[in-house]
Amino acid sequence: MSFLRRWFDPIQSKWFYNKPIRQDVLPIDQGLTIHLRLDDVYSYLIVQQLAKLNEILVDELKPLKVIISKNAAAAPNGMTAEEWQAYALNDAKNLAKQHGFGYDDHPELPSKAALDQAEIILRNTPLREEKFLYLLEDVFHMLWQQQYGKLRILYVMASKQHKEQYFKERVFNDDAVLASYFEFGGKKYNAFDDLLRLTRRLKQQKLLTDNPIFLINHIEWREHLINDAEELADIQAMQPELDLYIALEDPISWLLLAYIKEELANYYNIQLRIHPLTYHGRDQFDWALAMRLSNRTEVAFTPFCRPTEETVLDIATLFYSVNDDERIETMYRILESVWVHGQDLSYPAHIQKIRKNLPIDTLLNKEDVKGYLQNNDVQCIEKNQPNFPVLVLKVNQRTYTFNSLYRVWMIESIFSQVLEEHYQSL
Repeated sequence: MSFLRRWFDPIQSKWFYNKPIRQDVLPIDQGLTIHLRLDDVYSYLIVQQLAKLNEILVDELKPLKVIISKNAAAAPNGMTAEEWQAYALNDAKNLAKQHGFGYDDHPELPSKAALDQAEIILRNTPLREEKFLYLLEDVFHMLWQQQYGKLRILYVMASKQHKEQYFKERVFNDDAVLASYFEFGGKKYNAFDDLLRLTRRLKQQKLLTDNPIFLINHIEWREHLINDAEELADIQAMQPELDLYIALEDPISWLLLAYIKEELANYYNIQLRIHPLTYHGRDQFDWALAMRLSNRTEVAFTPFCRPTEETVLDIATLFYSVNDDERIETMYRILESVWVHGQDLSYPAHIQKIRKNLPIDTLLNKEDVKGYLQNNDVQCIEKNQPNFPVLVLKVNQRTYTFNSLYRVWMIESIFSQVLEEHYQSL
């Protein structure tokens, strides 16, 4: 596999990057579908946008199809269902605060009885299209804000005055759904994280009647939330610390490290620390996703040669063999050689070339390095995050934990919140 990767990975990745990976036109014959669960907090957030989205859809995509499932998919990354729920509730709270969505300050999962009543209301209502979407939003508010009295009144009315309705744009099933998502043209879009990507696609295909205005507080890549010199100096004086737990065989680790190092670390005076993990098999990644994120973040990427399990240990050995103050630059240079210059570090000539350019006197024992990686794994698991990389930000005596490239914006959002609290306390 190493030989094949050395020769074919760089060629294939460069070809894949340069070819037009985005279909000019996705088919619209199946319309636009949103998958929800009544007890999914991300569904609660996205239903607050559905009527607005439906309003600007062209007639060919109307009505928006709504599929409501009863079953939750297994939690990701080895998390228990309880750990996933705790994570999702907190993550949704951050998203709601950033984008001004309705959300309880102390969210709780809806009760089983309330969920059953809500389903009867939605099954029996004769309302359709826009009116149904407004009812759907109201029902979710009642569930997630524990307005059980109002929900009970609607339930009684729905039970006594209506029978179950059957409309092709409204489906109830038992599909396993972890978090709400859209389906369009045979592709899935995470209901929240991919909302802007979906609306860009719809706009490109002229499937919207007006400009999509969603998530107006979204922080664009390479743009900063804090530009005032005094505010920036105050954040820098706090000397924020950021710990990154990264899988070295995962290209997202390179994209995240490069973006933070190039764009955020010096700007905000962030003290970075890297904690490489053992091999997690993340070299079998979604190439199209990695390419798209590379374009969005403007981080150089390809040609690459995916690291093998042995290579991960070799990279970590080089990393731990340099002094602490050299490690960030060392990891940056190593991952750059892998993901931008197509170096196969399982090939002795390539690894020796990298080592020559690093300030290393003696390589550490690989067994010791394995111990470091395993210890990092333990620490990472304790963070209870559903995806890699895991980020732990410490600023103004508070700690914030989040994950993935999709949540890098939280760094600047947290800084903004910390400054606001700091100035209020003066």
